[in-house]
Amino acid sequence: MGISKIFTLRLDQRDRNRLEKLAKATNRSRSYLAAEAIREYLALNEWQVAEIKKAIEEADRGEFASDTEVKRLRKKWTARAR
Repeated sequence: MGISKIFTLRLDQRDRNRLEKLAKATNRSRSYLAAEAIREYLALNEWQVAEIKKAIEEADRGEFASDTEVKRLRKKWTARAR
């Protein structure tokens, strides 16, 4: 990890209280928890955007499931749900 910089964040009072409570319960600082939450949010959303872009590229190439494949999968999952 590189050099950390100060970042100001506005939270409503309820979330600030929740963060403070969690920090005390986990013996971590509010800053640590906020940074960790941002890291996890970024990782999740970067992954999601990358997967969406891949899906769009596949669709642009015409790589779709056939009607028969979709029906077979629907039948498979419907049978399992019962």
